Amino acid sequence: MIEYIKGELTEITPALAVVECHGVGYGVNVSLNTFSAIQGKKEVKLYIYEAIREDAHVLYGFATRQERELFLLLITVSGIGGNTARMILSALSPAELCSVVSSGNEKLLKTVKGIGLKTAQRIIVELKDKIGATEAGTAQPAGGTAQAVHTEIYEEAVAALTMLGFAPAPSQKVVGAILNEEPAATVETVIKLALKRL
Repeated sequence: MIEYIKGELTEITPALAVVECHGVGYGVNVSLNTFSAIQGKKEVKLYIYEAIREDAHVLYGFATRQERELFLLLITVSGIGGNTARMILSALSPAELCSVVSSGNEKLLKTVKGIGLKTAQRIIVELKDKIGATEAGTAQPAGGTAQAVHTEIYEEAVAALTMLGFAPAPSQKVVGAILNEEPAATVETVIKLALKRL
């Protein structure tokens, strides 16, 4: 079992990080929270969850142990796989997710793509008691505030949404609309807002 990967961050997109460790580049699926935390760093340490399937070995990486704990709790809920759990952790920070579950806010959970009312209720019922155990009050560090070119943010956001399984056309439309409303928004903000609208 891989506990963590520590090495040089050679490539990063809002959905995937490539970490080189002793000459091997590991492609690691990341959430937007982790993307924000590691963006701009040369050396990173990602806590890993390895999903072994018949057709693939998929690595999910997290900037903090707490985020990985929440991911592991989410995938214990029936109907929630790795990609859906990553989607939830991209739309909500660990602290927000803990507060949503402990307060039973199913409305906010339903704003995440792929989460309907029944699934939102199931997450709350199954995780309410468990989630208090993961210390959640800690705020995530906000990363990547360097102002990039408008088109770069647009392209990165659309690419990330496409990687997460959305069709390119609606993604482009939504990202364009968000950038018109909030021209100064970061890639993470644009993607988070887009996840709520798509």
